[in-house]
Amino acid sequence: MKTEEIKALRQEILDKTKAYYQAKFAQKQFVAGQSRVNYAGRVFDEREMIHAVDATLDFWLTEGRFSEEFTGKIADFLDVEHVLLANSGSSANLLAFSALTSEKLGSRRLKPGDEVISVAAGFPATVTPIVQYGLVPVFVDVHIPTYNIDVEMMRKAISPKTRCIFLAHTLGNPFDVDAVMRLAEEHDLWVIEDNCDAFGSEYRGRKTGTFAHLSTISFYPAHHITTGEGGAVVTNDPQLAQLVRAFRDWGRDCYCAGGENNTCGKRFSQVFGQLPLGYDHKYVYSEIGYNLKMTDWQAAIGAAQMDKLPEFCEKRKQHFKKYMEMFGKYQSYFILPEATAGADPAWFSFIVTLRENLPFTRDEITRHLNEHKIETRNLFAGNMTRQPAFIGKNFRVADHLNHTDYVMNHTFFLGAYPGLTDEMFDYMEDVFAGFLAKFH
Repeated sequence: MKTEEIKALRQEILDKTKAYYQAKFAQKQFVAGQSRVNYAGRVFDEREMIHAVDATLDFWLTEGRFSEEFTGKIADFLDVEHVLLANSGSSANLLAFSALTSEKLGSRRLKPGDEVISVAAGFPATVTPIVQYGLVPVFVDVHIPTYNIDVEMMRKAISPKTRCIFLAHTLGNPFDVDAVMRLAEEHDLWVIEDNCDAFGSEYRGRKTGTFAHLSTISFYPAHHITTGEGGAVVTNDPQLAQLVRAFRDWGRDCYCAGGENNTCGKRFSQVFGQLPLGYDHKYVYSEIGYNLKMTDWQAAIGAAQMDKLPEFCEKRKQHFKKYMEMFGKYQSYFILPEATAGADPAWFSFIVTLRENLPFTRDEITRHLNEHKIETRNLFAGNMTRQPAFIGKNFRVADHLNHTDYVMNHTFFLGAYPGLTDEMFDYMEDVFAGFLAKFH
């Protein structure tokens, strides 16, 4: 078949993909009481499907042209130097932490027994790499209603063993970046910024994910953009970028992109470890690594999603405001969320905490909502130290976790994702009013 015929056939396939999207996905109506109000979900149109099919027709399954486009768009959006794609946000957290354990960092590398400041009121993927590498998480309580780390307690938690701070921006609300980075500078600490729930949030006019030595993003369907499964590590430090790449790519010392060879010009002329002189650099392994790469098919979807990220973030902010209006009537029952001073969150969700001594419990109201097809979630693990996997593990509690325990028992969140509609908000308001009317 001639080149022109192949191009025409490809275009026909892409045109039919658009028609398929319109036929299958475009027309969806919300029916109150029958349709589910999800807390999160993928929001896409024919562009993502066309990108995905286009990548499939290339059949370049590992990182390729779409990966380059995707990382370029992320780098431009955040104004950063290095973006390394991974197969999940949790893998991105693992890779960021792994990089800091490399012997190539000399005396600055993280070692078993070192302490890492974190919080117990969050998602396990921020803490598990600390445990997996034999370091000690130091759990600091959170502040309500920002749900981020208690800054004063964080300062007091520092010990001679403290080497790193590893924190997430809770549900899109940035932590007090000034306080964290100032403390890190004072004590010469590494900082990893888990930006998985906050991709597009800002702190003092600057995007989150750009302050720390390393930051991470998740592209799971619940997050600000999606590739299905997927994540990324971001840094402005070329050495850390190279280390992340090594750990991601089997521990390989070579940093050539897929399909490239001899980028360094010394592929067959170096000595590593106890290998013979000139051993092929592509098969030299300087780290105990993994294979945590993304496919080009996923990156193709991500490249299309990135064009929508600013709009998605604005919708999240608008939805947060609608919730504030809705819940503003019920402040005698609920503690409403607050943005950190100086922050402009692209909210992952709307989080509320029940006040003390109410005539109903968190579980009663969330059960009522779920019975009416309105999804809710607790603040992830609640209190990590009480989770089965962490009982008996080596960690330290900085002072107390009183607020964390309160969150575990009295807090829940609702969706703020771009797929919500005015009809859904009207329905949610009716359901809430119906439940709370019993207690007026």
